[in-house]
Amino acid sequence: MRAAFERRRHLVDFAVGSLARHPTKNLGLVVTYALVVFLVGSVMLYGSAIRREAAAMLSSGPEITAQAMVMGRHDMSTSADVAALKGLRGVRRIEPRLWGYLWDSAGAANYTLMVPPPSDAAHAVGKGEAIVGEGVARARKLKPGAMLFLVSPSGKFLKTRVKSILSSDSALVSSDLVLVEEADFRAFFELPADVWTDVAITVTNPREVTTVAEKAALKLPRHRFVTRADMSRTAEALFSWREGLTLALLAGALVAFAILAFDKASGLSAEERREIGILKAIGWETGDVIALKLVEGGLVSGVAFLVGVIGAWAHVRFFAAGLFAPVLEGWSTLYPRFPLAPSIDALEIATLAALTVAPFTAAILVPVWRTATADPDAVMR
Repeated sequence: MRAAFERRRHLVDFAVGSLARHPTKNLGLVVTYALVVFLVGSVMLYGSAIRREAAAMLSSGPEITAQAMVMGRHDMSTSADVAALKGLRGVRRIEPRLWGYLWDSAGAANYTLMVPPPSDAAHAVGKGEAIVGEGVARARKLKPGAMLFLVSPSGKFLKTRVKSILSSDSALVSSDLVLVEEADFRAFFELPADVWTDVAITVTNPREVTTVAEKAALKLPRHRFVTRADMSRTAEALFSWREGLTLALLAGALVAFAILAFDKASGLSAEERREIGILKAIGWETGDVIALKLVEGGLVSGVAFLVGVIGAWAHVRFFAAGLFAPVLEGWSTLYPRFPLAPSIDALEIATLAALTVAPFTAAILVPVWRTATADPDAVMR
């Protein structure tokens, strides 16, 4: 056992010395290798982190959302619809909600105006007050106590005082949010007192969500019932699609890296071929030579991969993946700013290694095997 360990240690020492004799070639390969790992790793880490963030946000939402539909388009629910849902077994709470979109020419962005539900006492607002998301506050340069003026498409004017600004921890879903009082909302959008945008349903037993949704659909056949699981799957599919699109755009970088790796690894210099010939002449086996070159490649891959992964993690953790965030988040103007805690997932790291380590390893084996199996005298000549 000790002899085998010593043999491997000497092999590693020899490999380090061999790499040190070609610093320019190996340093250039490590830098390129690490850059590719950094780019692909940043996309993968940010994609997984934002999916987890979205799942955490959705977990606090209602189990079922009821939306009235007319000719396949979203319509307003009425007080009669709300009353019909209150009689269902298994329903713990019914909360009709008011929300809508507004294009703000001053901020050059779309806002989501919403009335906070009665159960959300932490975000209660009074008449003439508003609570805004961090994106709105940034776009309009607002601080608590400042005045916020909005104009509806029909020319209605809304004057509010900013009560507070929502935490950046929820910016993924609240960056464009403006919370106002119900009377202000109805007057601004000219809505009658008995209509609602949709209805949030809280179920007593989470395992009966599907059953309750089916019963509710029988009560209100013109409504669409969207469960929290449906929204989670949609968010997962959306962010996964954006992550895949970004990785597809980086495919050119992966191909270029594969070509570079093959060129660098397969282009054995005369000195390297002579070195292999000398090793064979003094008694090294073909397997020993291949093992040496694999150790050299492993050292290059390990250093570059580690540097790239650490750089990708730091890019996501401390810089919010600024290179890719606009593409993956999908916001048009009010890009949310919120902290993310990327986690190292074993499957993602294995996938990243397969995309980057495998081409380099394959490029090493073939030329080294050809040289190692040739006649030592012919190789040295």
